[in-house]
Amino acid sequence: MSDPIYAIGDIHGQSDELHRVLDLIEDDGGMDVPVVFLGDYADRGPDSRGVLETLVAGQQANRNWTFLKGNHDRMFEWFMRRPPLHDPHMLVELYWLHPRLGGDTTLASYGVDAGPQRREKDVQTDAHAAVPKEHIKFLKELKLTHTVGDLLFVHAGIRPGVPLKDQTEEDLLWIRNEFHEFTGPHPKQIVHGHTPVRRATNYGNRVNLDTAAGYGEPLTAAVFEGIEAWILTENGRKPIHSAAVPA
Repeated sequence: MSDPIYAIGDIHGQSDELHRVLDLIEDDGGMDVPVVFLGDYADRGPDSRGVLETLVAGQQANRNWTFLKGNHDRMFEWFMRRPPLHDPHMLVELYWLHPRLGGDTTLASYGVDAGPQRREKDVQTDAHAAVPKEHIKFLKELKLTHTVGDLLFVHAGIRPGVPLKDQTEEDLLWIRNEFHEFTGPHPKQIVHGHTPVRRATNYGNRVNLDTAAGYGEPLTAAVFEGIEAWILTENGRKPIHSAAVPA
């Protein structure tokens, strides 16, 4: 049997939920087990700063944790550049500080007012004074993918038919329909987040662990042994819901 590896879906500023699922992982496997975080640590939830403080502290303590980049993490890091960068994937009407995306809530967790009556340059100046440099460094250094055996961990998914080495950052952070609608085999079993679902679901060729924590729903942690997977609950392991499409 393969050694277990754990994964946590999109956190989106939910610090209390993060600590809850970290406790579940520790109860299941102990302090030293490998954990993969699937990205989107900030935005929407009330305590993005607290989430990043926990993750950075774990990294500095050399915990066996792997951190992947989500599209929201890239938006945060890009906003902190001088001048800020805007993600061209987004609709014209949207930008990171828009309440729909939640960058305003992220900055509020650092004590920065990003209200609509302020100029972006002033908000950015305040953000540079408030956001610890180690948080920005953490965001800059996030990985795009992580492979363990027959599993590939990634934030959003992969483009079907494209070799893993040729996948673009844009797809790894943003892809949805083309990935979700593909029912054939991938080179690896894909473990991802990015698109909220009501419950963690195994679709046969992929497992989605984004259970809408950014919208106030419980965060999900799962454990994998090979391609077998379970979610972690206060009552122990439970099989992941299956929605696999028959071959």
